[in-house]
Amino acid sequence: MPDRETLNVYREKADAYRNCFASGEADAGLRDFLAALPDGARVLDLGCGPGQALAHMVRAGHRAEGLDPVLEFVALAKEASGAPVMQGTFETLRSVDTYDGVFANFSLLHAPKAQLPQQLERIAQALNPGGLFHVGLKTGTGERRDKIGRFYAYYERDELCDLVGAAGFDIHQERTGEDDGLDGTIAPWIIVLARKIT
Repeated sequence: MPDRETLNVYREKADAYRNCFASGEADAGLRDFLAALPDGARVLDLGCGPGQALAHMVRAGHRAEGLDPVLEFVALAKEASGAPVMQGTFETLRSVDTYDGVFANFSLLHAPKAQLPQQLERIAQALNPGGLFHVGLKTGTGERRDKIGRFYAYYERDELCDLVGAAGFDIHQERTGEDDGLDGTIAPWIIVLARKIT
């Protein structure tokens, strides 16, 4: 289950979080994901937040849908994208061979590290053979809360790639960088783009 304190932070700061990432432009990781999808793909934004990425998916002509545990984000994402958005957790994902792409952009990092292998297996199960998977996580070691109380699990590059590979994915691309987050702290990150092995 999601960490209650983390969810409460997002409930209280939903509008501030939306405004923090409201540039209107798709970032490089999202552009890579969209470019690698087939036309009219069915895609899931897993932990869609306020829906900026989801809106880009819809504008690109994909059959996009969102999933997020925070009711305030569900409402904002529906408004931003016009796509169907369901309130639910990672455990809600029970689909089999359903999606051409799953976009998990800095959402899986809010779950304990012990849960990630199972979550990756669920994502692999939900994807069609050859389906595209984007995952973004903050880099580092261990688990801890940030300055505003959110729970984070941190991963080193090799650790993440091993876990993604073990879940049945072939890694095609990696990106690294650092950004200023909602808590005002600049943090390093890694994005991996992979495909489900057929």
